[in-house]
Amino acid sequence: MYKIAVIENIHEDGIKLFQDHPNFEFEIINDVSEKNLINKLPNFDGCTLRVSKLLPNVLNHCKKLKVISRHGVGYDNVDLSYLKKNNITLLITATANAVAVAEHVFYMMLSLIKGITQYDQKVRSGNFKQGVINIKTFELLNKEILILGFGRIGKSLIKRCLSFDMKVKIYDPFLDAKTINEYGGEKVDDLDNSLKKADFVSIHMPLTEKTKNLINYNKLKTMKKNAIIINTARGGIIDEVDLDKALNEDLIFGAGLDVFAKEPIELDNPLIKNKKVLLSPHTATFTKECTSRMGIETAKNVIDFFENKIHKSMIVKL
Repeated sequence: MYKIAVIENIHEDGIKLFQDHPNFEFEIINDVSEKNLINKLPNFDGCTLRVSKLLPNVLNHCKKLKVISRHGVGYDNVDLSYLKKNNITLLITATANAVAVAEHVFYMMLSLIKGITQYDQKVRSGNFKQGVINIKTFELLNKEILILGFGRIGKSLIKRCLSFDMKVKIYDPFLDAKTINEYGGEKVDDLDNSLKKADFVSIHMPLTEKTKNLINYNKLKTMKKNAIIINTARGGIIDEVDLDKALNEDLIFGAGLDVFAKEPIELDNPLIKNKKVLLSPHTATFTKECTSRMGIETAKNVIDFFENKIHKSMIVKL
C-alpha cells in the first residue's frame, strides 16, 4: 500500500483515482506551514504539489519520499539539486494545461487591443460614446507575435495565432527550424533583434538563472510603441519595476500578467495601479476543464510511477 500526501487539494476527478485504486491511500494536507509539513510528510511514499514550496529544510525529514507530482508544469518551488542527490523523481502535468493557457493569452491580447475595460466603463458610467474616439484599439490581422519558448503551450498558442492571420516568430534555443516551420512558425535566434520587430510577445519558458529578469528596461525600450507583452509562465522573467517604468514612459502599449515575482502580489507593487497592464492572479489554468485534467494527470502520474508505467514526457530531467 502506497501512502500519498496531497499537498493542497486537487480536483475531485483526481482524488477519485486515488479512491478507486486498491493499492493507494492518501491524505489531503491543506496546512502547508513548514512545521506541519515536517510533521506529516515523513510518513508518505509520494506527494502531489501545487504552489507550496518543498525545500531541503522539509525534504530532509522525508526519507521515504520517492516521487513528487507537480500540479502544473513549473517546478521553481522545489529544490532540484536535492531531488537529484536523493533520487526523488519529479513529475509534471505535461499535457493538461496547454489549451487553457493559450486561451488566456488570447483573452489578454484581445482585451488590451480592443479597449474592453475602457469601453465597459464608458457604458456603465453613462458616457456611452463620450471620448471613445480617444481609446486606441488595434487588430490582430498581420501583426507579428514573438513566442518565447515552444513547448506544448507555445504549440497550442501558434494554432490560435495563425487562425487570426498573425505572423509568428519563435525563440527557442532548444528546437530546430524544421520543427518550428512544421507548425507554421519561423525560428529566430537573435532575441534582441526579434523584440524590436514584434507587435506582441508571449512568454512560455521556465524561470531559471538565465531567464530571471530576461525582459528588462534595456530590452523594453527597444520595442515598438504599440507592442504588448504577455507573461503566463513564471513571475520574475519580466523585471516588474522596469515594466512599470516602460509603461509609464509609453515605451510600449500594454502588458498582461498572470504571474508575478512574488505571489500573492504585494499591494505596494506599482503595477497594481498601472492602468496599462491587465492582471490576473495566476489563474490561466483555472478553467473547469483544465482543473479536471490537471487533477487527473497529477494523480495518474503518481499511480503510473509506482506501477512502472509513467511516460517519459512527464518526468523532469534532473
